[in-house]
Amino acid sequence: MTMHIRPVLKGAALMALGAVLLPASWSARATPPSPAPIPSSTASVPGWTDFLDGLRGLPDAILARLPVEQRNDPQIRQEVGRLALSAVAAASIDALAADPNHPVFIPQISNYITTGQPNADTNYRSAKIAPGGTYRLRGRRGSMNLVRIAEGGPRPKQVAGQVNLGGIRPVHDLNALPVDAEGRYNVILSPTKPEGYKGDWWQLDPSSTMLLVRMVGSEWGKEIEPTLSIERLDIPAPRPRPSAAVLEEKLRSIPVSAGFIAPLLVDRVEKLRADGIVNSLRGADMTQLGGLKGQFYYEGAYALKDDEALIVEAPLPERCGYRSLILTNDIYETTDWYNNHSSLNAAQAPADKDGILRIIVSARDPGVPNWLDTAGFATGAIQGRWTDCSSQPVPTVRKVKVADVRKSLPKDTPTITAQERDRLLRDRRAALQQRPLW
Repeated sequence: MTMHIRPVLKGAALMALGAVLLPASWSARATPPSPAPIPSSTASVPGWTDFLDGLRGLPDAILARLPVEQRNDPQIRQEVGRLALSAVAAASIDALAADPNHPVFIPQISNYITTGQPNADTNYRSAKIAPGGTYRLRGRRGSMNLVRIAEGGPRPKQVAGQVNLGGIRPVHDLNALPVDAEGRYNVILSPTKPEGYKGDWWQLDPSSTMLLVRMVGSEWGKEIEPTLSIERLDIPAPRPRPSAAVLEEKLRSIPVSAGFIAPLLVDRVEKLRADGIVNSLRGADMTQLGGLKGQFYYEGAYALKDDEALIVEAPLPERCGYRSLILTNDIYETTDWYNNHSSLNAAQAPADKDGILRIIVSARDPGVPNWLDTAGFATGAIQGRWTDCSSQPVPTVRKVKVADVRKSLPKDTPTITAQERDRLLRDRRAALQQRPLW
């Protein structure tokens, strides 16, 4: 009997509490008052309907760039939906937070906002700036392997069938800045150096409209992320209330921004296949696609059966600031590296004693350290980076059976057990989750 009474008493107690919290005039009513009438269309939020209408065709625009067999694949259709949602999320964050007069570094692409094929080792943040403005960056430099701040400008006019994000603009090296006893830096960015200023200064292209930060780590969990603040110095510090016109413009910008970035690279893997770059690699020019200055890219499509593996081999450069190898799916989203062993950098993938870097790509775990897990994607792309390296070799690729992988590697290649792999994956996931994204 008690078991039936307690839930009733609990419900009665909540109802009594609700009666206490309600205005006295409501307590005698059986139902709450009717809501205020919904404003007519002429009084609604201007731009909201256009914002929604502008997003309706986004998945179709992405699918239109794919071959018929992919357009008809239910799995890829849903992954296209995720890609579209990623683009909308990124554009929405930008609309809510970006302000050239009162900027802040906001998160960009990541394991969960997948437009633009993010690098697994990189935290990306961006801040909008006003052309010709004067800005100051302050914070602690930290100990990341690579921290670069690239300027971005207005998007050039696009040519049908091509993508052009503009030529390479200045790139600034945060690690090159001097710091005080507490590891803090303080640098001004402006088109011309402020008169009488004797501190650290970076020259800013007068037409630049954005700063994009890449914080690249190799030893996850050991390196210290830099801290970043940005402020505009040539206007007053307070931020006035944004006008209705500005808010409407931001709302209307979301479909435009998402509609540009979401389909941008979705057919890149298919283009590699069309060029015959399957289970092989070639150098890739990313200068018009926002690639980092001084970084050499190589990539190729892969196609593997469940019992097949690729052995990717390259002589290790004598000097190298950073290197990595990652995988993507068919629509050029980076394979989930938080929950799969699908990316490797210099700290995670040592070269063999003969100076050759060997990495295995396969669906099945071959039981060796340098393994990239295709994570359920039988087809996709491999992409590598050499940054500030003395040479930029394009690796060779050969296909073997997973059962024969160890025969193709040096005899002293270590063995990774299933238990060790599970621990490695859990440790990398913990280290990645502990990296700040904002």
